[in-house]
Amino acid sequence: MSQTTPLVPSDPAVPTVAPHHSGHPKGLSTLFFTELWERFSYYGMRALLVLFMTTAVLDGGLGFSTERSALIYGYYTMAVYMLSVFGGFIADKVIGARQSVLVGGIIIASGHFTMALSSTVTFYTGLILVAVGTGLLKPNISSMVGSLYEPGDERRDAGFSIFYMGINIGAFIAPLLTGFLAQHAWFRAWLSARGWDPHHSWHWAFALAGIGMTLGIITYVKNMRNLGDLGAAPALSPGRRGANLLLSFLYVSALGGLVWLSSRFSIITWILALAILIAVVIYAVRGGVDGRRVAAIFVLFAANIVFFAVFEQTGSSINLFARDYTQNTFFGFAFPSSWYQSVNSLFIIILAPIFAWAWVKMGRKQPSSPMKFTIGLGFVGLSFALMVPAARLADQGLVSPMWLIGLLLLQTIGELCLSPVGLSTVTKLAPAKLVGVMMGGWFLATSIGNFLSGYLARTFGSGTVEGDLAEFFRHQAVFVFGATAVLLLLVPLVKKLMGGVR
Repeated sequence: MSQTTPLVPSDPAVPTVAPHHSGHPKGLSTLFFTELWERFSYYGMRALLVLFMTTAVLDGGLGFSTERSALIYGYYTMAVYMLSVFGGFIADKVIGARQSVLVGGIIIASGHFTMALSSTVTFYTGLILVAVGTGLLKPNISSMVGSLYEPGDERRDAGFSIFYMGINIGAFIAPLLTGFLAQHAWFRAWLSARGWDPHHSWHWAFALAGIGMTLGIITYVKNMRNLGDLGAAPALSPGRRGANLLLSFLYVSALGGLVWLSSRFSIITWILALAILIAVVIYAVRGGVDGRRVAAIFVLFAANIVFFAVFEQTGSSINLFARDYTQNTFFGFAFPSSWYQSVNSLFIIILAPIFAWAWVKMGRKQPSSPMKFTIGLGFVGLSFALMVPAARLADQGLVSPMWLIGLLLLQTIGELCLSPVGLSTVTKLAPAKLVGVMMGGWFLATSIGNFLSGYLARTFGSGTVEGDLAEFFRHQAVFVFGATAVLLLLVPLVKKLMGGVR
């Protein structure tokens, strides 16, 4: 699931509630439930996105090709993470984190309700609104959690664990409910019995996502007093505030233009990658300890891109495999294919405490951060390798749901080895004056990985020769295993660059 962002706190800690109540700042419950409903809305809609786009117009969908749908999905998920940098800047330089969360939530809800209207124009408009709103809300609510605690407060990690659980509870429940509304025959029959068009069931599901975000907004506004002065707007003159707002829009425009050019002229992508690589090498050689640590961060950024290029296909190629090639029944009970989107969150809820316990138990004997990244990449590669025999079986008929359950289990293990470890490692390695920039870099790397997930998924099911589906998974598994091998070889060098930081 989408990661929290434990940024360095800059706001004063908020007074805590009495220990016999919770032992954590009162604001934690406010942020917990707001984020739970925001993630409910995001994953409730994301679970249906590619399915809705590829469904025939006569059945209530948009009738897009797999290639077009996968690319839209990739651009959308990329925009969500890329705009997080924009959202952080707006909070720091214009309106503060508190108002950014509120405005972001309102924009998100508006986007979902816009998608509830039946037209292609409202679909695209809704996607844009959800992406912008998420970019405003997501990084700032996470940074506010960090700011609830004074530096050195031992409750901080536990507070983030509670907050992360809220994310996964929302992400677990949402696809079950929105998927039922969008895909289940019972609900469509219920609509028909009341004289409503059953093919509009998708839009009822999008409306439910909007209702979820609305509940989050109500929770946030009703309990905002628990946040004290947390996330207040910076003390700036109106002129300076306006200039900063203009700068933020220029940033988004420039970044969007660069993405557009890169999508049409691949040479630009390679030039940018080469320029970044040269800059990092120069900084590593001439920048002392800080330079070497920044170089180590960029190696982890590269691994992060590869990881999410495969992991984020859960919402695209894997979603389509679940719908078109999987026997979606359990002990005779038929269920919507979108319900698989809840499995990752369920595994996170079960396995996250076990991983946390294991890392503490191993202490200094636990794998280093780059080795954990290597393990994470290896598991996501194994997940696609597992799908090779499943795809071959799919040539003869629908396959067992256990293939997808196995894939999601392997990917969850990989996520727990890489995602939270990456966030923690970046904050430890980044020079004090570059923590914000490096966290922004992490989001940008994640956004690139999300775009690549859509780009890679665009060829899913496009072949006409038997076995093409297996080749789709095999090629990507080999690619990830290759990246894993390279990272494994680089582990000693990266550890050296980290200068003693684990």
